[in-house]
Amino acid sequence: MARPSARMLIVWHSRTGAARQMADAAHEGALEALRELEALERVSVVLRRAAEVTLEEVLAAQGYLFCAPENLATLSGEMKEFFDRCYYGVLDRVNGRPYLALVAAGSDGTGAVRQIERICTGWRLRPLAPAHVVLTHAQTPEQILAPKTLPEHERERCRTLGATMAAWLV
Repeated sequence: MARPSARMLIVWHSRTGAARQMADAAHEGALEALRELEALERVSVVLRRAAEVTLEEVLAAQGYLFCAPENLATLSGEMKEFFDRCYYGVLDRVNGRPYLALVAAGSDGTGAVRQIERICTGWRLRPLAPAHVVLTHAQTPEQILAPKTLPEHERERCRTLGATMAAWLV
């Protein structure tokens, strides 16, 4: 089998499962698109938790999908730490590569989206599509901390976004 010529990196963090379901769905959609395009040997799709992603993995990818929750009107700490850890090592080394942002939020999501977009602007990445925010409508401490199960239509939207990125990389 030939070594893939392109790599899609899905970086995720999740506390209650919503963002992880979004990342998993995007991963499924990417693999399905590559199967349909008969391109599994040309593009690899890597799904990694934010705390485990290395600078080398970021540099080796040709496209990115960032998936995280919004916590207290901002990007989750683990996802922010990933960006902090890799930020300067990536500058001027990934210019022009595409990215997608998926955010799970209780009622808004714009704070986390704004942070991701600013970081990606600094890395000189190009958004492949507008950020996708899934609202869980969790408002009480109990609802916020409870494990989440996303509706099928939201998982399907994430599969479509994953497929879009994968197809773009073919």
